[in-house]
Amino acid sequence: MKKPFQAVISDLDGTLLNGEHRLAQFTIETLEKLAQQGIDIFIATGRSLPDVSKLMGKLEIKSATLVTSNGARANNLDGNLLASHYLPEDIANDLMQNVPFDPFSVCLNTYQGDEWFINVDVEQLRKFHQESGFMYQVVDFKCHHPRQTEKIFFIGKTLASLSSVEQFIRNKYNDEVQITYSTPQCLEIMAKNVSKAATLAQLVQQRGYSLEQCIAFGDGMNDLEMLSQTGKGCVMENADPRLKLALPNNEVIGNNHEQAVARYLRATFAIL
Repeated sequence: MKKPFQAVISDLDGTLLNGEHRLAQFTIETLEKLAQQGIDIFIATGRSLPDVSKLMGKLEIKSATLVTSNGARANNLDGNLLASHYLPEDIANDLMQNVPFDPFSVCLNTYQGDEWFINVDVEQLRKFHQESGFMYQVVDFKCHHPRQTEKIFFIGKTLASLSSVEQFIRNKYNDEVQITYSTPQCLEIMAKNVSKAATLAQLVQQRGYSLEQCIAFGDGMNDLEMLSQTGKGCVMENADPRLKLALPNNEVIGNNHEQAVARYLRATFAIL
């Protein structure tokens, strides 16, 4: 029987992961059955590689591709590097040290290599990474290095608390960086032209097919290009309202709390 798609691409938080930011057993079994059918599996996330690797270690599959930091990096399950796109060090250094923000409502973070750095301890962030155990290091960015910066991100208490930060960066670096949101409270900056879609397009081309032959799932503005360029882009019911407005013709499926991605995949690929 002809496969409906060559590959399945999924975001993690708000999409493939449940409300506790974990891979539920039903979802794990679904991915394993897809792999048994010879379907290529791509995880495309804003999370970093060490974080995602530990989550994927729960699956009994031999092959999957991890596109992390919104496309700034890609590795296979063995950890072999497939792609990397770092912010230029001068720009990374300037963004770390000179972007004004309210320290009472915004915190500054970076993913650099296999490490996560933050300017202040934020207890609430720990729940997002309980499953993987991946944790940040608190640093003073005024004297921190800019090497191997995959992304810089600002987490705010509200979307409004990030508006002045976004405007400052756009005014200074709009043509030199890629700006997106993974959630309405998380503003993310990568090197120019870096996105999940751009890296995915490069990777699937190497396998002899295109994004048109893929199905993708996402919930955030950092999924916009991916969901608009794949053959089938499914938007989560719980998605950022701005994503739904940007993709009015894309199918909206169920909620991540209900493992909607796994249910949709089982129906699409006739998995019992």
